[in-house]
Amino acid sequence: MPGPGCRHSPRFVRHATLAYIAPMEDILVGNAPCSWGVMGGYDPANFPPYERVLVELAATGYVGTELGEWGFLPTDPAGLQSALTSHGLQMIGALVPITLADPRAHGEGRTRALRTARLLAACESRGPERPYLVLADANGANPARTKNAGRIKSEHGLSPDAWETFARGVTEIAKAVADETGLRTVFHHHCAGFIETAEETERLLEMTPPDLVGLCFDTGHWAYAGGDPLQALRRYRERIWHVHFKDCHADVASAARENEWDYFAALENRIYYGLGTGDVDFPALVAELRRSEYSGWIVVEDELPPGMGNPRASAQRDRRYLRSLGL
Repeated sequence: MPGPGCRHSPRFVRHATLAYIAPMEDILVGNAPCSWGVMGGYDPANFPPYERVLVELAATGYVGTELGEWGFLPTDPAGLQSALTSHGLQMIGALVPITLADPRAHGEGRTRALRTARLLAACESRGPERPYLVLADANGANPARTKNAGRIKSEHGLSPDAWETFARGVTEIAKAVADETGLRTVFHHHCAGFIETAEETERLLEMTPPDLVGLCFDTGHWAYAGGDPLQALRRYRERIWHVHFKDCHADVASAARENEWDYFAALENRIYYGLGTGDVDFPALVAELRRSEYSGWIVVEDELPPGMGNPRASAQRDRRYLRSLGL
């Protein structure tokens, strides 16, 4: 049987926009503060006010948001729920980055994961999907992985012992979250972290319990890491419980390789900017989502560093594009 919230398919090729299709009522479309530049690795002083982000997110047609960096949105349950309710938004989930290859980081990481999960669990949920704890490596923390994002080689990977430590940390934290809050954990493969490539993602999935750890499938990160998103979504269908939609530009990826840009330089050059303008085949993705009866959230992430671009205009454009695909 298919796993909860799972579905199939993207692809790393240019594509034509489909004609308008009736919306898929079993899929909810959200956005995230990272589309407004609220991302790790950047000075929080340059983040926009959270009230502006929620206003613009709701006004451009999204019905949910992820939490963003801890402390960006209110961290007390009543305050967070009030902020969400006032804009008609639901809480989707929250990314918690942890240095999982270091056993010394597991205790503190578990504390942060549980703190976040308690806050998510206190939020009201409409419909069958409760928020997800989105676990990730401490992306951007390792210099070699950050420098070589999008072109990882075997020498940049984990040692056998570190793999065991990493997988054990993921499993133990997911179990603690489930036991205390009832929330499910998905792992986010992510460029500039130790789980980036198809091979690394598959190995982690093999080393973690399928009933306890799902996959947060991110179309842009998969493509930048050199994978075919459509094939991946089909292959890992039963482990994919949560989906992030971001585009990926092959010309920017090529320039990053040629110029040896690190991960943050690729972001500044708009590697993930603008749904439907890059090389992820979202029409094929949506067709496969329909075929496999996906239900749950799709979260749009149109990432630029803080202060770059026009996030509201981008969010509006992305939402219009997804509506043309029936979402």
